Amino acid sequence: MAALDHILADIDRDLDGSLERLFALLRIPSISTDPAYAAECRRAAEWLRGDLAAIGFEASLSETGGHPVVLAHHQKPGAPHVLFYGHYDVQPVDPLDLWETPPFEPRMARLDDGRTVISARGACDDKGQVMTFIEACRAWKAVEGDLPVGVTILIEGAEENGSEHLPEWVAANRDALKADLALVCDTGMWDRDTPAITSSLRGLAYFEVFVTCADRDLHSGLFGGAAANPIRVLSRIVADLHDADGRVTLPGFYDGVRDTPPEVLAQWRDLDLTPESFLGTVGLSLPAGERGRMLIEQIQSRPTCDVNGIVGGYTGEGTKTVIAARASAKISFRLVDDQDPEALAESFRAFVQARIPADCSVEIVTHKGSRAIALPFDMPALNAAKAALAQEWGRAPVTIGSGGSIPIVGDFKRSLGLDTLLVGFGLDDDRVHSPNEKYDLQSFHKGTRSWARILAALAA
Repeated sequence: MAALDHILADIDRDLDGSLERLFALLRIPSISTDPAYAAECRRAAEWLRGDLAAIGFEASLSETGGHPVVLAHHQKPGAPHVLFYGHYDVQPVDPLDLWETPPFEPRMARLDDGRTVISARGACDDKGQVMTFIEACRAWKAVEGDLPVGVTILIEGAEENGSEHLPEWVAANRDALKADLALVCDTGMWDRDTPAITSSLRGLAYFEVFVTCADRDLHSGLFGGAAANPIRVLSRIVADLHDADGRVTLPGFYDGVRDTPPEVLAQWRDLDLTPESFLGTVGLSLPAGERGRMLIEQIQSRPTCDVNGIVGGYTGEGTKTVIAARASAKISFRLVDDQDPEALAESFRAFVQARIPADCSVEIVTHKGSRAIALPFDMPALNAAKAALAQEWGRAPVTIGSGGSIPIVGDFKRSLGLDTLLVGFGLDDDRVHSPNEKYDLQSFHKGTRSWARILAALAA
């Protein structure tokens, strides 16, 4: 549409102003995990509320029992309505001595490869990403006096603290959050010139297993060979969880796992993600997942099982010939498609119990799980966003899955019935959660332009 050209031109013209506003937000040390910064978290929320109100949103703060939520509305009767989610809180800055400049004094920097970046805590995660959307809305309002779709903006202040209180808040505020689609800008691009839409998130099931055999630690010379060793029992359980081809052996584990469409697999194959480029950066070289699956499938679209910790017996300096009385392990499963965390938990308990000797015992602690989230590959809003991103970046976006989990996306689906488009502009080298966090200027500028295009595409 003709108006879009004027809106994009306004974004270009006001880039310096956009950066000034972002820097003002970045200067607020809104560290949600440290109670000493509670007032700063509220100050960041107030800043966002004021900024959204200044561009015509009906904006307010809503209390959650923790840090407040920023809630803003722009109504557009007869048009689609979207719910945009982000967070204003940031990670702690430790270790402070590794920062090249103070983390809450944002600055522009030039990297060795010539890129210009914004350096500060929160530059990428998630203040810079949030402001790309707000600046796109600002440009629409400045040029057209309106937005092409109805928009509700929800910006929380405890994402880095596990989104404490937010699921309950969402469930209690369903009427205020009614929309046709949710948008999240807390993800990344495939590379610095190739945009990406995250169309699926793996779910999670997490367990702790405690195996107890004797009623106390035993002398291995006196009892070795006769007494059951809980470390050996636990090791067998862990070893039996996978077969020789890397598949998980729990009965029914793959129920609900769908095959990825051939055209998507072909797209992923063309990305040429190699063990050298992915595993080589962490000192490995051989994919350890399911045999016969591409590396990109193993980390994005296939379910997994991993042992996250295992403890038993004497682990101090020197030797102690002991048979431990107890051993424990932490075990997690990443889920895809329609896998059911509750059904998996039942299967896992039976699997473990079947491997416990009659005179030993086991305690299994089940932590809260989450289902996987996946968008239909032919979803109209997904295709509209893909077309908008292709226009801005000059190349087709990659539709990818995420190996990680973003629990609030599941809450949007369960509580609000909303599918979520995850479009972000972060890069692998943004040093998120680390010292010297940064956000590429190109990501910020073209990210803003991208959201302006996506809003127009969703209206159409």
